[in-house]
Amino acid sequence: MKTLALMLGTASLIVPTLAHATEAKQAVFGTLPDGRAVPAVTLTNEHGVSATVIAYGAALQALMLPDRNGKPADIALGYPTIDKYLSKPQYFGGTVGRYANRLARGKFTLDGKSYQTPVNDGVNALHGGNVGFDKVLWQVTGTKDGPTASVRLRHVSRDGEMGYPGTLTVDATYSLNERDELTIEYRATTDKPTIVNITNHAYWNLSGEGAVNGAMGTMVTIPAEHYVPTDAGAIPTGALTPVAGTVFDFRTPRAIGERVRDAGDQQIVFARGYDHNWAIGRSVTSNLHLMARAQDPASGRGFELWSNQPGLQFYSGNFLDGTSAGKTNKIYREGDAFVMEPQIYPDTPNHPSFGSARLDPGLTYRNVMTYRLTTGKVR
Repeated sequence: MKTLALMLGTASLIVPTLAHATEAKQAVFGTLPDGRAVPAVTLTNEHGVSATVIAYGAALQALMLPDRNGKPADIALGYPTIDKYLSKPQYFGGTVGRYANRLARGKFTLDGKSYQTPVNDGVNALHGGNVGFDKVLWQVTGTKDGPTASVRLRHVSRDGEMGYPGTLTVDATYSLNERDELTIEYRATTDKPTIVNITNHAYWNLSGEGAVNGAMGTMVTIPAEHYVPTDAGAIPTGALTPVAGTVFDFRTPRAIGERVRDAGDQQIVFARGYDHNWAIGRSVTSNLHLMARAQDPASGRGFELWSNQPGLQFYSGNFLDGTSAGKTNKIYREGDAFVMEPQIYPDTPNHPSFGSARLDPGLTYRNVMTYRLTTGKVR
């Protein structure tokens, strides 16, 4: 049986590229400055697909996917050691919350009371504040082998943490099956009314995380009639704008890089590329629906992304600035990856027309995202 070695901090994880069952294997990724160990769990199926999840930030640290010729590559950006996640945080694969994306000036009102969260993106709050869910050590609460292998992690966010009301208990479950489907599911409960918007911030380069050709040749489809325009600070204006006739129209497949530098569109200028929410629906649903397709024409690697969320934040890696080196010691530059985050619309608590981010005691928040991975190879 062939094997592939993944370096995980001080430990080396041997991941089978051919296995007889989908399995979950645990190792130690590294150690935090306070001495706490950071577990890593790798899920592997019989097709050579494997996903490595680290407990720091409940983050997807690696995703190995073969190309149409069977050659594997790691398509998720990330770091080889815990030290880099601490010294140069970039949200690589991280679980972001309590409120993912942006809150205008870090403020929201709930039941007539105003709340202030830390501002860490200019004058606005981004991804839960300066110590969001991506910057805490989660507890691994269970792993499972079988037709579907999985790892479950938990974080308890205390009442008042980062300014949010209520003690929020969050479970993140990663699972991989023999149909090459990677599912990330977030569930959360609270002991008092609060707001919640949790998603995963994986950066993708379907050519391989260290590929020199970047990710702008990726063909993307987003089945949305509208997108959410923003001001210069990436805060929604409150409008939903038709994509027809704009650079935001991905209803048919287009390369990311085809129009990402269109200086004639003020929205592209504001964001230095794509960093917007596409309106797939108007509310969270009980069933999954198609959010996006992405494929690398050269390798055949790709995925369909399905979720129960109404919005898709699509980001073209505009702020990868060459100051981070990844797992293959290659520099990550602008356009070297893209991000697709199923979620509710940004700044929803301050835009009643967008719906609600509210979670009450006795109810369960749920965000499910399934990546139906493809290799371009006929089995």
